[in-house]
Amino acid sequence: MEDTGHSVVHNSRASRFELVANGHTARLEYRLAGDRIRLMHIEVPPELQGHRYSDDLARAGLEYAAREHLHVVPICPVVRAYLTRHPEFMPLVDERWREKLLTGRASTGS
Repeated sequence: MEDTGHSVVHNSRASRFELVANGHTARLEYRLAGDRIRLMHIEVPPELQGHRYSDDLARAGLEYAAREHLHVVPICPVVRAYLTRHPEFMPLVDERWREKLLTGRASTGS
């Protein structure tokens, strides 16, 4: 993870990854189902935008999936964009979604 001076914390009780900076919290919400993790939504408050915190959150979610041997279902378009820029995480992606990402058809969200 890029050193932004802030760390991402896994809040498993709330099913999200959180990054707190300047009194504001950015987060990546997820849902677990069996051996799959659905990365649902990244929200970065306006006060924190422009610092690439969404990349930090996406990376934290993907690294967690790797550690836990989970297949990633990238519902969040920000996570999908991150995956296309960081293909080293592509093997984690659920097979159907991987095909969509590689062919550019994931923008439908289906």
